[in-house]
Amino acid sequence: MDDLDIGLIAALRRDGRAPLSDLAADLGVTRATVRARMARLQQSGEIAGFTVQTRRDVAPSPVRGLMMLGIEGRGADRITRTLQGMVAVMAVHSTNGAWDLVVEIGTGTLEALDKVLFDIRRIDGVTRSETNLLLSTRRAGRGR
Repeated sequence: MDDLDIGLIAALRRDGRAPLSDLAADLGVTRATVRARMARLQQSGEIAGFTVQTRRDVAPSPVRGLMMLGIEGRGADRITRTLQGMVAVMAVHSTNGAWDLVVEIGTGTLEALDKVLFDIRRIDGVTRSETNLLLSTRRAGRGR
């Protein structure tokens, strides 16, 4: 990947639906160049796909945290499904190392976060947990 590819990916991270003409103008190249680069990046697998953000995805959650979970036995699939059904759970990640799952949580208040943490700890098969509050977030490719 060269600087143009990196710039194109950063622009697409900001707005995955940006018109080719806007991308071309921002990058200082032609629309044909942008189209060709996008096709090449998709073909090579560098761009694996495009997604959509829902209102819930971008809704502000003033209190956010990461909860690492230890799971006993083979209950990870069942626990993951339970977690995905919880409104405050933004994402569930499987991982390696000391923890089995990492759960992204977003709530409106510390009290609401406390309740979510309590509810998660009560799920059958969750043996231990550790939670860290997220204080700030900087996303790649978005106005650093």
